[in-house]
Amino acid sequence: MRIQEDKKASEKDKPDLKGTFVSVMLLGVFIIITWVGAFALFISR
Repeated sequence: MRIQEDKKASEKDKPDLKGTFVSVMLLGVFIIITWVGAFALFISR
């Protein structure tokens, strides 16, 4: 029964990374939009 207790404790200690994933995705979208905007400005001139 000790293994089940350790498993429950380890699941409880895991950090919730959903917010981190969303933040990284938003940052990636921002970088892509910025890059495309700069590229479009470069092409138009």
